[in-house]
Amino acid sequence: MLPKDIKYTEEHEWVKVDGDRVKVGITEYAQKELGDIVFVDLPSIGDKITAKDPIATIESVKAVSEIYAPISGEIMEINDSLEHSPEFVNQDPYGKGWIFIIEPTDPKETNNLLTPSAYSALIGTK
Repeated sequence: MLPKDIKYTEEHEWVKVDGDRVKVGITEYAQKELGDIVFVDLPSIGDKITAKDPIATIESVKAVSEIYAPISGEIMEINDSLEHSPEFVNQDPYGKGWIFIIEPTDPKETNNLLTPSAYSALIGTK
């Protein structure tokens, strides 16, 4: 079951608004499709990002995949525990497996993201 207090992208990232910042990770669906995560190439704090641009990569035993910026803004924090424990993305994608935190240029951009029900329809679950 998808967490109801977050938004989603068509590229399988999740976004949780927390005050004036948003926390981002990949969805449960994405981590299952990727398999065992072995490396996360994190963005740098202070990076200015534009929505839909690739900003990080995640490597699994199956493939290397891009992580796209769900919204525009600046990287304020990264989950550096993933450097030594990338498996957190598999074990707890909506918790310890978060990837970075953005301070949005325009917080209203989150209104363009998918609701949990729209994301469920995208991945074919109910």
